[in-house]
Amino acid sequence: MSGHNKWSTIKHKKGAADAKRGKVFSRVSKEIIMAAKEGGPDPDLNARLRSAVAAAKAANMPNDNIERAIKKGAGGGDGVAMESLSYEGYAAGGVAVIVNCLSDNRNRTAADIRSFFNKYNCNLGASGSVSWKFHRKAKFVVEGEAANEEKLFEILVDGGVDVEDITVEDDVAEILAAPEAFSDVFTALEKAGITATESSMALIPENMTTINDINTARSVQKFIDVLEDYDDAQEVYTDMEISDEVAEQLAAEEE
Repeated sequence: MSGHNKWSTIKHKKGAADAKRGKVFSRVSKEIIMAAKEGGPDPDLNARLRSAVAAAKAANMPNDNIERAIKKGAGGGDGVAMESLSYEGYAAGGVAVIVNCLSDNRNRTAADIRSFFNKYNCNLGASGSVSWKFHRKAKFVVEGEAANEEKLFEILVDGGVDVEDITVEDDVAEILAAPEAFSDVFTALEKAGITATESSMALIPENMTTINDINTARSVQKFIDVLEDYDDAQEVYTDMEISDEVAEQLAAEEE
């Protein structure tokens, strides 16, 4: 998910708890699968995969898990053919949602996604119904001491990278660049000794849909959490931006 607001930062702060529930391994594993599927299984020839593997190792993911994810993305593993599927529609408050899946059974996945949309009173749309609101970008997340806007900008400019945006909040930096710049961004960070905690080809909304009602925010967030926990879901994107007031209320509930 993408969003430049307090709730986005709060979600990052929940990293330790997510790790206990296996969410970090799941997220990194899915990025490895997508990277291997789109760019091949050789990290030396696939910068996106190399970056995802580095993030997995930084999260202490076992090598066996990494290898299984690479094999699944490259060929499905055990001869199983994997298919990329995409679903889109609207959640409460007019929030646009896109769910990209990797599945060995198109009918099962379609039925499951439709069930999720119906259960949470969301509207599943036709292909293209909301995707026009998003642009594909190379996205990197850097955390900790390395999340310094000036330093990151200097590193990337010196590396000849044309960066579109760098935002930093509470020691979490988000770097956005054109899709074709993914390899250049990764290489520049790698040379500087910086490992991105997240790296992907993400869908970034051109404009955000602001939610000012806490009940709507809760409803949409619950729906998104269910989608992100679904085994076939690889990526979930929305244009939701929660107002500062509502974000603070949600943060209080998390404490």
